[in-house]
Amino acid sequence: QVQLVESGGGLVQAGGSLRLSCAASRLTFSGYVMGWFRQAPGKEREFVAAISRGGISTIYADSVKGRFAISRDNANNTMYLQMNSLKPDDTAVYCCAAGIRWGSRARNEYDYWGQGTQVTVST
Repeated sequence: QVQLVESGGGLVQAGGSLRLSCAASRLTFSGYVMGWFRQAPGKEREFVAAISRGGISTIYADSVKGRFAISRDNANNTMYLQMNSLKPDDTAVYCCAAGIRWGSRARNEYDYWGQGTQVTVST
């Protein structure tokens, strides 16, 4: 069974940084587009960023562009999200996901999901 496990979340002050990781197992990692989504309390799960199979192409939500950076290490089946200049509005559970179709920001285009890691940004 495919497993995606996120780590690296925590509590940080506004303006600070965090680096999230997503470790994949039982998955041909390099064959999948990988993405990050987040869900704040009372809100829909929203797209954050995605990275192509080879790691060459990336896309970001406008709300995080210029502050977050997505990357992947196919040799170690791991994806990352470097989050800088964090804001209280970034507070959410961050989930990684694996899918086939490149370029989609839609949740239903992703086939496998992790459980998520909590990120809390204080003022």
